[in-house]
Amino acid sequence: QVQFVESGGGLVQPGGSLRLSCAASGSLFSFFAMGWYRQAPGKARELVARISRDDSTNYVDAVKGRFTISRDNAKKMVYLQMSSLKPEDTAIYYCNRFPAVAWGQGTQVTVSL
Repeated sequence: QVQFVESGGGLVQPGGSLRLSCAASGSLFSFFAMGWYRQAPGKARELVARISRDDSTNYVDAVKGRFTISRDNAKKMVYLQMSSLKPEDTAIYYCNRFPAVAWGQGTQVTVSL
């Protein structure tokens, strides 16, 4: 059974940085594309960053140049380095396979003064 445990969220001021981590369980981790998703209050969950098996990456326009996704297959970890954070980045952030399977609890990111 695959599970994802996200961590690293918190309260940060606009312009600040955070690094999110995701620990994955289950086999064949390196065979799957992974993604970071987010859900803001009152909005649908959206994919913000994706990393493929060959480490190629894709980002939604709103985070391009500010967020960086990476993975460590040996540790079954996925990371999201976020910089130049904006209030509109406030959301619960989740990691998952792409396409998504079972969801974890996520980690709250709040960007505010």
